[in-house]
Amino acid sequence: MSKPRFFITDVFTALRYGGNPLATFIDCAALADAEMQKIAGEINFSETTFITSRKPRDGGYDVRIFTPKAEVEFAGHPTLGTAHIIRNKLRLTAANEITLNLRAGKIPVTFSESALVWMRQMPPTFGKQLEAATLAHMLGLNPADIDTRFPIEEVSTGFPTLVVPVKNLDALKRAGINREAYFALVRDAWAKLILVFSRDTYAAGQHLSVRVFADFYGVAEDAATGSANGCLAAYLSRHQVLGTAAVDVLAGQGYEMGRPSTLALRANGSEVLVGGSVVDVAEGLWG
Repeated sequence: MSKPRFFITDVFTALRYGGNPLATFIDCAALADAEMQKIAGEINFSETTFITSRKPRDGGYDVRIFTPKAEVEFAGHPTLGTAHIIRNKLRLTAANEITLNLRAGKIPVTFSESALVWMRQMPPTFGKQLEAATLAHMLGLNPADIDTRFPIEEVSTGFPTLVVPVKNLDALKRAGINREAYFALVRDAWAKLILVFSRDTYAAGQHLSVRVFADFYGVAEDAATGSANGCLAAYLSRHQVLGTAAVDVLAGQGYEMGRPSTLALRANGSEVLVGGSVVDVAEGLWG
């Protein structure tokens, strides 16, 4: 039996060792589900992907995504990083647009001349709105830190996320997870990812700052979360947080983790796009 081959990329960064790292495995059709999960746990990145066939099926490439604890239907940086491997490393296609067949459905990915890779996410759906005091307690913040001009709201563009607005970068930096309160909140909730954002920024040229917590999936904090930022883009559009339904901004994430990331967000109503750069880091054989 041939050994699976793997690639490591950094996504949502133009520099190695920034952004969010991704491991992508190929030639792994013989791997059982349990083995994929064990590999993802051993790698211990926020996600690991498996391209289960080099041949397209129904117009797309079959890909599975695992966190260290569970398989998920959709995730952002794994989508961009895996599409990069399919097109630019494996050379399975030279097309500027390819489709990944994920559990959430078909996700188109476009390669632009600016070197950004863009994914079109699912049309947004919106869930419950929660109280500011509840989230302030869970995040270790004061209720006054929450920006109550806008709701705390569940959103999904493929991966349900609870979006929490805070007033400034200081509040964002102080945010953390009270695990007891977090697990009590998400146990029966639709959205188990928590995205906290501020309109203050980490770096020049950015428009928003973001942190994402996902302890339910074995990821205490994520460095760059394309799925959750897609939910944020839909939220910004729906509530016209920036003064218009048309969203075209850059968000910074991962700074507290020493992995600065930049995510490009576009949205207008039901259309949601998230883009970023992908950097090659390493490749090899597993086992």
